[in-house]
Amino acid sequence: MELTKLEHAALLLEIGSHKLFIDPGSFTTPLTETAGTVAVVITHEHADHWTPEQLDRVIEMNEHVQIFGPAGVAAAAPGYDITVVTDGDVVEIEPFTLRFFGEKHAVIHPSIPVIDNVGVLVNDVLYYPGDSFTIPEGVEVNTLAAPAGAPWLKISEAMDFVSAIAPQRAFPTHDIVLSRVGKDLADARLKSVTEAAGGEYHPLLPNEKLSL
Repeated sequence: MELTKLEHAALLLEIGSHKLFIDPGSFTTPLTETAGTVAVVITHEHADHWTPEQLDRVIEMNEHVQIFGPAGVAAAAPGYDITVVTDGDVVEIEPFTLRFFGEKHAVIHPSIPVIDNVGVLVNDVLYYPGDSFTIPEGVEVNTLAAPAGAPWLKISEAMDFVSAIAPQRAFPTHDIVLSRVGKDLADARLKSVTEAAGGEYHPLLPNEKLSL
């Protein structure tokens, strides 16, 4: 399985000619090479993780694509056929197995409602938490997409999250809100805790790849 980090929070997973997109939103360059997409996972309803335009680009080339997300996504996207998933659900859509964890977005501020959010484990290899620090209990994570910068995040929390999971490999996501200097700082902190637990850190930039 090959992973391509797209801008901000979006990821592309490929096995042969089959593709899975995760969280292609408004901070991600418009998707173009979407043929062969069997599924899209949207972890929550915020626009930086999905937009109608991004979904339409996928659906135009793949009319039978399946779209998965929590109830909040289905409510926010009434014009789309969203398969609602919750904590503990497992979905098989060849060649991908999707396991979902968690229920809620991390708290941004007490004045802002907490929305639905699910993390996803792909083929028991890659764990992506969406906008949360949900730990997939009972799972040894091979590769972790670690959130690096967000209004809901302190770098100490991200470091604690990586330390608690202790993945074999980690790379940054949710990072377009950071300057170049800020990204370097976040990468250094996340690298330190990943390596302290015996893992490898890959400071991927948009369109860089990682073989899983």
